[in-house]
Amino acid sequence: MSYAIIQTGGKQYRVETGRFYDVEFLHAEPDTKLTITDVYLVNLDGNISIGQPLVEGAAVEVTVRQHLKAKKVIVYKMKPKKKTRSKNGHRQTLTRIMVDAISLNGVVLNANNIKVDEPVAV
Repeated sequence: MSYAIIQTGGKQYRVETGRFYDVEFLHAEPDTKLTITDVYLVNLDGNISIGQPLVEGAAVEVTVRQHLKAKKVIVYKMKPKKKTRSKNGHRQTLTRIMVDAISLNGVVLNANNIKVDEPVAV
């Protein structure tokens, strides 16, 4: 099982190939491919690479699926004995991404955890 720990939007996520995740809003159109290079850890079939703080040569290829909003959070403030009340709602905008591949030093894994691209010595 291969996975990576990435950072996007100030939060860290454990991602696997072939799965989708809801992350903080990314300024990209749907069906756009992005490369995330803030990778802290890569596990390729038991070979673990830990960065100091980032893993050199590691990248995660993702596709933006859609933009959506999270559930509404109600903020209610009240001061007792003063008849002062305020009720506000907030919905955070999110981006749903699909992880296409995890790569480390040119070795790319697809959704079936099969090595598809090997680095070629020139």
